Amino acid sequence: MTEQTFKLPDVATVSIDAPFHWLSGAWQDYLRAPLPFMMYGIALAGVSAMIAWALVFSGAFAWVFVLAGGFFLIAPVLAMGLYEGGRMLEEGHTPGLTDIVLVRSAIRLDIAYLGLALFLIYLFWTRLAQIVYALSTPVMHKEPTAFLSFMFTTVEGMNMAITGSIIGGVVAFIAFSLVVISAPMMLGAKTDVFIATITSVRSVTRNFVPMLIWAVLIAGLTAIGIATAFFGLILVFPLIGLATWRAYRELVPGSPEVTNGQVVQPS
Repeated sequence: MTEQTFKLPDVATVSIDAPFHWLSGAWQDYLRAPLPFMMYGIALAGVSAMIAWALVFSGAFAWVFVLAGGFFLIAPVLAMGLYEGGRMLEEGHTPGLTDIVLVRSAIRLDIAYLGLALFLIYLFWTRLAQIVYALSTPVMHKEPTAFLSFMFTTVEGMNMAITGSIIGGVVAFIAFSLVVISAPMMLGAKTDVFIATITSVRSVTRNFVPMLIWAVLIAGLTAIGIATAFFGLILVFPLIGLATWRAYRELVPGSPEVTNGQVVQPS
């Protein structure tokens, strides 16, 4: 019987301003193929807006905030096409819409496991949100004005908002640590979900301040995208996805990439 050993890839140390360089590079990437990236953003923003409006019209406005929180958790898996676009641009190719929508390398059991893990974390977060809401008020606010009035004009509502934000922030950062590098790594590298997830956590712990800044930037930009009736996500989401690919390539520089079934070592 032989033992199979797994070597974790080396994790680089980045400067505190690295997240801003990732965003700047992502903007340049976006300009190299604006149409497919814009269409990708339109599709995601459109689906998000339809779900949000369905909640509003069904009298479940409070769940819009839970939806927004959940978006932070599952967005990395939804960005697989953007990682593919970033990889193609890195190789000198211009991605088309088909290239970033139909990503064959994303159809993997390991990626499904990662998506399932994020979904379970999201379900955990929704249950926590229900508990916080139920402990804050016995009233179910069905109208947006009533809910917002409760949240911003009453002590119970403000406590609910603060408590929910703290709990949601902790859950989101845990999910962020698990997936920020693992999602693009599993798309590009020949690895499994366990190696990729461990590498993601190591990347965050080794570069805690830069990655905390990156997490805050993602949260802030996404919040702006949602606050603009989801129109801002048309630009914000592709930029974050492309920047995440750049973050992965800088943080795990020794990770081999797989292109057309061939393993290509980074130069």
